[in-house]
Amino acid sequence: MNLNNVKPMHVPFVNLAVQYAELENELVDIFRQVGRSGQYVFGPQVELFEKELSLVCQSNYALAVGNGTDALALALLGYGIGAGDEVITAPNSFIATAGAINEVGAEIRFADVDEDYNLDPQRVVEKISEKTKAIIVVHLTGNPAKMNEFRSIADEYGLVLIEDAAQAIGAKYQGRKVGSLGDVACFSLHPLKNFHLMGDAGFITMRDSEIFERVKKLRNHGLINRDEAGFWGRNSRCDTLQAAIGLKKLPYFEKWTARFQQIAAIYTSELTGIVQCPYFRKEDAPVFHNFVIQVEKRAEFMQILLDHGVETKIHYPVPLHLMQAAKNLGYKKGDFPVVEKQAERIVSLPIYPELSNEQVEHVVNTVKRAASLINIELKEA
Repeated sequence: MNLNNVKPMHVPFVNLAVQYAELENELVDIFRQVGRSGQYVFGPQVELFEKELSLVCQSNYALAVGNGTDALALALLGYGIGAGDEVITAPNSFIATAGAINEVGAEIRFADVDEDYNLDPQRVVEKISEKTKAIIVVHLTGNPAKMNEFRSIADEYGLVLIEDAAQAIGAKYQGRKVGSLGDVACFSLHPLKNFHLMGDAGFITMRDSEIFERVKKLRNHGLINRDEAGFWGRNSRCDTLQAAIGLKKLPYFEKWTARFQQIAAIYTSELTGIVQCPYFRKEDAPVFHNFVIQVEKRAEFMQILLDHGVETKIHYPVPLHLMQAAKNLGYKKGDFPVVEKQAERIVSLPIYPELSNEQVEHVVNTVKRAASLINIELKEA
């Protein structure tokens, strides 16, 4: 089989300009309104945005911050986690997850993952020590982790349960929203996330009022009033303009999320048995920030897709424990075999609401034909 009958079409991996074009007039109006107001940091629009985000995530509280990495670090600091403590997380996330642990002075402890790319609860239990204070569970690709099991583990060992939900706003675990499942949850609103603003931003959801009040001060230098700080904090304030953009975009959020899920359903239906499609539980509702398949001969596969207009990425090709930054942690190749095997095979397909049906069909057809071509080559070899 060859690809000569695949109609040429360009499918970018991301295309942020399309969403902007659809909302341009509204967003330009927002810029004028904020500019004329003279309120550029915090203010009523930030507070309203936080209230709306808490409703989206079914949480008691939400706080807007500078970015998703700050959200993770502030969550740890809010619980007093730092030097001498250990925090367990996954080695297949974006570097910010582990980086936030390092930033607050705690020790990073990795555990291997399961077939859904998320932390394996049993492997986490094996890593718990007397120094362990928290688990950061990553809902990778927008697919919720096994939160009931992690809740039980956290309760049994007296640990803080933190959701790294940077890729998972809107996802549901057994009918409950991500962001309401742990003690605290951390989100990114970076332009590459499934719900995004026009620059760096993030937010934190939490259930405890004391943690809410502490983190609220931590993000603003620890200030208790204009002139006095109650403790050392940091600057992670949310820009008024970003919050205003978020308020303008939130009415579209459910529609965009549904489109992510619709495209993922098409990919799953059409490509299962041809490539290894993502694993997810039927009782959950992932949001598919990324649609990650697994293939053999990945480089050849990706090149064939690129030759026919389909851009793909790898999230993430180098596990965290094998990065130079983690050298001091003492890990080596072979320590986390599931993560390492997945890292050699994973490929992310284009998925975002602005993809046309024709583009989705082109991705499906090109993947099918590329997989077939590679299989023929493998048989002939």
